[in-house]
Amino acid sequence: MKKEANKKNALNPMPKVIVTVRDKDGNDNALVVGYCGNCSYAPPMVMIGIVPSRYSYHMIKENKVFVVHLVTKDQTELYNACGKKSGRDGDKFAGLNIKLSEGKKVNAKVIEDCPVAIECSVVNSIMTGSHEMFIGKVEYVHANEELIDENGNLDTSSLDLM
Repeated sequence: MKKEANKKNALNPMPKVIVTVRDKDGNDNALVVGYCGNCSYAPPMVMIGIVPSRYSYHMIKENKVFVVHLVTKDQTELYNACGKKSGRDGDKFAGLNIKLSEGKKVNAKVIEDCPVAIECSVVNSIMTGSHEMFIGKVEYVHANEELIDENGNLDTSSLDLM
């Protein structure tokens, strides 16, 4: 027999990703996002949900770009560091032993240590209640070489994602 479950997290598991952003003054930040997924394949687009009270919210509104990073289980420390501390309290990247680079197509940092990073430019957004869903057109996908097949397709099945 089935019974009613809590509606709040009806669709599980949710992907665990880190998103990097930059504000109009060039300040960088990273945050963990629970609401993330593909929303179009032609053109390729992803969406992320951010609560308006979050520090990174104004950064996406100003700069209109973000980078989604897939995170493996051995990157739990990085994930926790980006999720437990607010950018309001200081630079999240300081003290982390990670390699950062500039995006190839968007004005935001890429965490080189993550096996996949997806650069996106915001094309639309919608308030859905607690979150604003930012829809980003995929501009560039960084991926570890071993994750790309002979046809250029990304295969993440070998990754031990969080």
